[in-house]
Amino acid sequence: MIAKLKGLVDSVGDDFAVIDVGGVGYLVFCSAKTLGKLAVGQAAALHVETHVREDHIHLYGFLEVAEREWFNLLTTVQGVGAKVGLAILSAVTPEQLLQTIAAQDKTTLTRANGVGPKLAVRILTELKDKAGKIALGGFAPQAAAAAVAGAAPILAEAGGVMEDAISALVNLGYRRLEAFEAVGKVARDNDDADSSTLIRLALRQLGKDLAR
Repeated sequence: MIAKLKGLVDSVGDDFAVIDVGGVGYLVFCSAKTLGKLAVGQAAALHVETHVREDHIHLYGFLEVAEREWFNLLTTVQGVGAKVGLAILSAVTPEQLLQTIAAQDKTTLTRANGVGPKLAVRILTELKDKAGKIALGGFAPQAAAAAVAGAAPILAEAGGVMEDAISALVNLGYRRLEAFEAVGKVARDNDDADSSTLIRLALRQLGKDLAR
């Protein structure tokens, strides 16, 4: 099994790159974000996931370990094959995926080709508990890990109060992910706040974030 490739970028296509390793060219399927960082003639080191099937052997390459871990996790969901997994990673970074799952934000996932509302809900539901393991395993940036390890439990404990505040902000035109983050921040310091208070404080927080 091939776990890593290190060589020169021979060519780059729409969804693949050819890596020349000692004169042998390996075709590796990659996300758009990984492909965007590869340049023909330049050295590259890719973490590789090898899929062996009866009719083919496919290599999937990732510049970052976190992206490979997410690829493996995403493809455990029914309906998410390798192609859709790469499409999701092309549209959403590993850090954003953690935040998206913590916020249960299906809109962000549907930005990926091949992901409709039903599949997005399935991904969010099935990965809600598993995503935290990536954060705890050290494959996620600190800020993203906090979204799962900090804000998500608060949402679970506060229940309807936080959800009402988030829904109100979404109705005002904010994206669910940014509403979730803002409400999560203010809720941590205001345990007994009702939904109206959380909305007011979250709007103030959103204003501060916008001003930065």
